[in-house]
Amino acid sequence: MTEAKNQAVIGDEQNQLENAVQFLSFILGDEQYGVDILRVQEIRSWEPVSRIPNVPSYEKGVVNLRGAIVPIIDLREKFNLGHSKYTPLTVVVILQTEINGKSRIMGVVVDAVSNVIDIDKTTIQNSPEFGTKVSTEYINGLAAVDEQMLMLLDVDKLLKLEGVDDEDEI
Repeated sequence: MTEAKNQAVIGDEQNQLENAVQFLSFILGDEQYGVDILRVQEIRSWEPVSRIPNVPSYEKGVVNLRGAIVPIIDLREKFNLGHSKYTPLTVVVILQTEINGKSRIMGVVVDAVSNVIDIDKTTIQNSPEFGTKVSTEYINGLAAVDEQMLMLLDVDKLLKLEGVDDEDEI
């Protein structure tokens, strides 16, 4: 290779690294979803939760995670994809976010975790106005990965609690 070609290859690799973002991909039903890997605190197997009365059915309850009380929500139910029986493959992805200046940790129940995927952020497409099983309010964008569509979720909107984060602090 000539020096100019070497420089061009190195430049392309640097652009790819600068534009790369990592997502943890997981499965809900027949669809694949992803969340920003920087928002993932840990991945745990399903364990029974302490139920909280008078909460929506998709809010499964809470678990004690090293002294912190962590709410657990079932994404299948939140997205109206129906309930699935919890199996040994069922996992809880512990996500973190900051809403209204407060840090929040919450677990989301998913069918299975796939892997960590590098995506060039320039290839991420905006979410469509219609045509998905999920309300697009939670979708940041779409990316094609191995000829399959990966829906990239907005963790901040996903973890926003109805009636809690809507109100202004007094």
